[in-house]
Amino acid sequence: LIKKYEEEHGRLPENVAMYWMASDIMWADGEQLAQMLFLIGVEPVWRGGRVTGYRVMRLEELGRPRIDLTVRASGITRDCFYGSIELLDQAIREVAALDEPLEMNFLRKHSADIPRIFASRPGTYGNGVNLAVYASAWKEDKDLTDVFIQWNSYAYGKGIFGQESHQALVQQLKSVDLTFNKTVTDEYDLLGCCCYFGTHGGLTNAARELSGREVSSYYGDTRDQESADIRTLADEVRRIVRTKLLNPKWIEGMKRHGYKGASDISKRVGRVYGWESTTREVDDWIFDDIAKTFVLDEEMRRFFEENNPWAMEEIGRRLLEASQRGLWKADQEVLDALKSSYLEIEGWMEERMGDVEGEFQGGAIDVMPSEHARAWREKMLKAKD
Repeated sequence: LIKKYEEEHGRLPENVAMYWMASDIMWADGEQLAQMLFLIGVEPVWRGGRVTGYRVMRLEELGRPRIDLTVRASGITRDCFYGSIELLDQAIREVAALDEPLEMNFLRKHSADIPRIFASRPGTYGNGVNLAVYASAWKEDKDLTDVFIQWNSYAYGKGIFGQESHQALVQQLKSVDLTFNKTVTDEYDLLGCCCYFGTHGGLTNAARELSGREVSSYYGDTRDQESADIRTLADEVRRIVRTKLLNPKWIEGMKRHGYKGASDISKRVGRVYGWESTTREVDDWIFDDIAKTFVLDEEMRRFFEENNPWAMEEIGRRLLEASQRGLWKADQEVLDALKSSYLEIEGWMEERMGDVEGEFQGGAIDVMPSEHARAWREKMLKAKD
């Protein structure tokens, strides 16, 4: 991870922000936990097949500076594996307090006494960013940053559980150089749930917006330990889009499930839009091909019309929103055909719904950012001050 960053940027990262999911412990035996420990220059101590503690490596042994961490743990990691959180937090605090040169200990350089492991409020799950994206409740990147800080700045660790720490998270994000998540199985991928773009994407957006500079985003792949790899987030999006979303065999498999298959296709398209909203790492050709494959193809249109026209409407609306927001520089011919097709899709829906009292939204998108909620806005300004 740090080697790839150094090759691309000519220096080591000082602060790595990670999305720590429970699959790391349940599926991968704590690979990412070990990775985080090694970044700060610590190795686990084993006894009888169990990790019973850790050992701080000497700088001479480590051979490089200690890399700072900003960790967003998932709700399941927090609620099922708190011992792992306590272990990591204890190691972080000990390393940050070491009397070492600042240029060799980036934790001490940034702050010796600040929480570095965060999650949502105790008893809750989610990141908030996915909800804001799906509800079109944002205008600028800072709006999504506000949501991320509001939802995800509760500190966890040894002796603390859900301590509200908005300013601490903001301070940490300002020094982040790269964000990271990883895949350990083909059963799950970054388009499989909105939590991926909401948390990893939200983390990336917040770090970029608060620091005012470019922040790299990487994705690890340890499905095969003999050929472990680190890719850019953009490359991982391309891989999943090619192997699943736009793969004819995958599409045919979805079509066999009728209504549910159409719904799952729509959800994955929505997550592509979510990644672009939060990271700007989705290529224009991906949106072009989504439009051509699912909206403009006659056979697929018949499939959606017969099985789930609402899923088709969602795909069309997200594509149009991506274009309107400048997230997708669409081929003009594709965009014109999409707009025409969307009008027809709205006609399907109106016919099926029949007489409806009140306003019919259709393709209208009402943007409601945080600035329209006074109390929320005041709270966020205070947190970011």
